[in-house]
Parts: sequence; C-alpha cells; structure tokens
Amino acid sequence: MKHTLYLECTHGISGDMTAAALLDLGASRHVLEQALNSLPLEGFAFKISTVQKAGLRACDFEVVLAQENHDHNMEYLHGSTVQKTETIPEHSHAGHTHHAHRHLSDIYTILDQACMTDTAKKTARRIFEILGRAEAKAHGTSLEEVHFHEVGAADSIADIAAVAVCLDNLQISDVIIPALHEGCGTIRCQHGILPVPVPATANIITEHHIPLKLTGIQGEFVTPTGAAIAAAIRTSGQLPEQFQITRIGIGAGKRTYERPSILRAMLIETPEPDSSLSEDAIYKLETNIDDCTGEAMGYVLERLMNAGAKDVHYFPVFMKKNRPAYQLNVLCQEADIPKLEQLIFSQTTTIGIRRQRMARSILPRSIQDFQTEYGLAQAKICETSSGTRIYPEYESVARICRETGASYDEIHRKLQAICCRQLSGTAGNFAQESNGSYRE
Repeated sequence: MKHTLYLECTHGISGDMTAAALLDLGASRHVLEQALNSLPLEGFAFKISTVQKAGLRACDFEVVLAQENHDHNMEYLHGSTVQKTETIPEHSHAGHTHHAHRHLSDIYTILDQACMTDTAKKTARRIFEILGRAEAKAHGTSLEEVHFHEVGAADSIADIAAVAVCLDNLQISDVIIPALHEGCGTIRCQHGILPVPVPATANIITEHHIPLKLTGIQGEFVTPTGAAIAAAIRTSGQLPEQFQITRIGIGAGKRTYERPSILRAMLIETPEPDSSLSEDAIYKLETNIDDCTGEAMGYVLERLMNAGAKDVHYFPVFMKKNRPAYQLNVLCQEADIPKLEQLIFSQTTTIGIRRQRMARSILPRSIQDFQTEYGLAQAKICETSSGTRIYPEYESVARICRETGASYDEIHRKLQAICCRQLSGTAGNFAQESNGSYRE
C-alpha cells in the first residue's frame, strides 16, 4: 500500500528532525538500526528517545560524535544575543573543526556498502547530489571537486541515511511540502558568519522552486540538509481539498530558538473517487440584462442551444436602483465560448459577459436508438456505480405524444419499459426508481 506524506515545515526542517518525525510516524527502529550500524564510518553512535517540546511529546533522533560538535551550541552559532527558550534544526554549518572532508564519490561509496534497500540508497544519493550541487555553486567549483565539510561528516551522513531508510520503510510514494519557513539574521559556520538562509540552502530553494516564507525570527530554521531532503522527496506543494489524517509523527530539533523546533509529519489519505464518474471542465457565461423583453430572452435561449450550448437558463433578478432584469446563464465547452459570446452580444442588449471555468463530475452516458411500436425512439443511457439508468429523450417522447394524443407521462413510462427490455432481454433485471427512471 502506498502512502502520502505531508510535512508541515512551519518550524523548519533538518536531517535529524525529519528522521525523528518519520520514526515517530511508525518507521521500523530495528530496520534503521541495522542500516546505520552497517555504515562504514567511525566515531559516531546514535540514540532515539522521547522528549518534550513546547509541552508536546516528540521523538528525538541524535547522532553522537566522538569529537566536539558545535551544531547545537547556540553560543557558538549565534553568540550571546540569542533568546534561549526552545529548539530547532540540526548540524549543517556548525563548525565541525575536525570533520573529514569527503567528496561526493566518497559518500556514494559509504552508502553503497550499507545495509539499505536500493530505493533507500537512491533517495540518499539524490539528497547528497542536491547538496553537492548547492555547495559547488556556493563555492564556485564543480560537483566532482566540491568538498563536503559539515554535510560530509558522520552525523550528516547518518541523518540522511536515516531519512532515506525510514521513507522506504514507510513505503512513502508522494510527499507534500507546501513551503519552507525560515528565520533571519546570521549563523556561524566553518567558512565564517553567513546570512540566513545560508548560500547552500538558498541555492537549493532557488533551483527546486520551493516556496519560502520568512518568519522574522532570529535563527536558522532550514538547514542545507533539511532543504536538500525537501527538494529530493517533494512531489507536490498542494494539499488535496479534503483528506483524512491516518497517523501523525513529531520530530524534535536540538537548537534553542524563540520558535519550538518541531517537524510534524502526517500520513494522509484522500477519499476514493467514484469509479463510475469522470471529470472534465465546463464554462459558465453569465450576464445581467435589464432592457430585454421576455420574448427576446426566449429567442436568444433557442439560438444559444442551437449554436452548441450545453444548457441555457435565465431567471428574474433585481439590479441597481431596484431595476427588474434577467440573469442569463449559459453552460458550454471552451471551444464554443467565442461564438456563443458573439451571439449574446448580437441578440441582447448586454455590454459585458462574465466567464467562469467550472470543474464537474459526470456519469458515463450515451444516446441509443430503440425500435418501438411508435417507430424509432432515442434514450439516454447512464452508467452509475449502482447500475444502469435509462432516460427517454424529450424529442422522442414529445413526437409520439403529438402523433398519438397520449400524455407525456404515459409515453415516457412506456418508452422506459421498452428500452429496458431491449437492453436486458428481461424486464425484471431493472427496477424502477422514485424519479421514474429504471436502474439495473
């Protein structure tokens, strides 16, 4: 079963936050431990725990290094001016003084030797490729030559591998990320003090067209690793109009900022569409007319229907200064708009037409001919999830009524019964509905 993931990045995103959120969402801890323990890296360990963030229970995923790590040292990152009330993102630019400087090919070799599925390896490689391109652009070098400093360290490799493994384990097929929310100010990294968002993050957001919202709060909420993860896995920026949340996971960050460092991940489902329905679009043309007679409106309705309109109706309205008027509405296909608008302008006194594109759901239908005791008659056949419906066409019913003198309802019922017999061979296969139609 495939799942859709919605990442709510209103408090930022980083590697460890994403891994923690996916673990809290239900990714297998055992599978993750196997993968991380198989990485050919030294000097790191990891732990998974439960913490409190802004009074909320959250999962914490932490990679512990044998050497000093400044990633979550707020004094180092921002100096003494930062207000210390809560936490957010990970490591990306925090002065890893002794971290190994790896090329992209070195990281690929590490990932290839890990106990991960091919899908997880592909995701991890994709994240690092996006990071590499962003770093190469920031430093004016090539993808092959760029050195990974912070993001090439053991903790960043473990974070990205953890995210890839958890996504694969949860069988995530689509990821919705509407926007990334970022702070402002500056942050210290190995290359010095840089503005937020840092160049690598800004490059990723720019290249992959991810909407960015600035919070105005001092701090870095979106790390390069977090931005690269978002760019690699994001398949849509638009939530469905309606959906159900089946599971929620909250991942905790480490840094202390004014805004709590949590990343909320949700598995969502959309209602299954009715398989009997198809969708298309139709246009509505609308205008208010206060100086046309009823006869003229009746005439233009007939002309519009003959010119290809799907439906036409008009009804009384009151306009400005309490003027009595008609509102004319025309439903049509896009290709018919020019000729129908021209007809409205030429046959009425209107000087403006409103136009609206409307989505619609339609039942499969067809017009079929039936041989009856009254001659050839037509009926509309509609397929629904509950069966087949039969609607005799008005013109056929009206013709027979004129020829026989019988009532409209009588001929309509007789034609429905005849059509049912011819369609099924047995009248008992169809049941009459309250609206007078027949259902199989």
